[in-house]
Amino acid sequence: MRLAKKNKYSIFVRPLLWLQKRNFGAELTPSLLWGRRPPLFWLVAGFFGYLDRRHSPLSPVTRSLVCVRVSQLNDCEFCVDANGMRLAERCDSVEKIKALSQWQQYITLFTDEEIAVLHYVEAMTITGQKVTETMLADLQQWFDEDSLVELTALIAFQNLSAKFNTALDVPAQGFCSIPITSALNDNKSADKQDASSATQPPPSSKS
Repeated sequence: MRLAKKNKYSIFVRPLLWLQKRNFGAELTPSLLWGRRPPLFWLVAGFFGYLDRRHSPLSPVTRSLVCVRVSQLNDCEFCVDANGMRLAERCDSVEKIKALSQWQQYITLFTDEEIAVLHYVEAMTITGQKVTETMLADLQQWFDEDSLVELTALIAFQNLSAKFNTALDVPAQGFCSIPITSALNDNKSADKQDASSATQPPPSSKS
């Protein structure tokens, strides 16, 4: 991590850090960074707390799929780990969780609603892609306009969180027991396989 933990945190931050240690066994590393600026700390905590509330119009699985996919696309180790833990708690399909980084290759594991959401996530997150009217029309089969605002806000928030953590090199904390890779790691693995194949001698032909 590129910034060190403070020796002492504000009295306005310490209660939540204590709760994290009790619930997760450790303080969440991003909180130690946001906690340097207590107003930002509580704004971020309140923003995500509202978006992930019990009575959100987005289902718990949808919210976690969004957070993990954005985390993968930003190559945020901490975010993939922490959001992956929550997804594992909410989703009863281990195959779906493991396939998320390459979901278009395993599209039958996902519902039509989830596919529409993942297309929207990638259009908002990947540089050079754009949201289209067709995407929004597709999403409106399942989400009204108020729900679309929440979905868009959740994607935007997770991008903020992932970019913050990636810039400051926040590591994973070992929360998720299911191996979930980032999109970048998948691409690296594919490149290694391609390179390995390229160096193999061609099969000999028998006359």
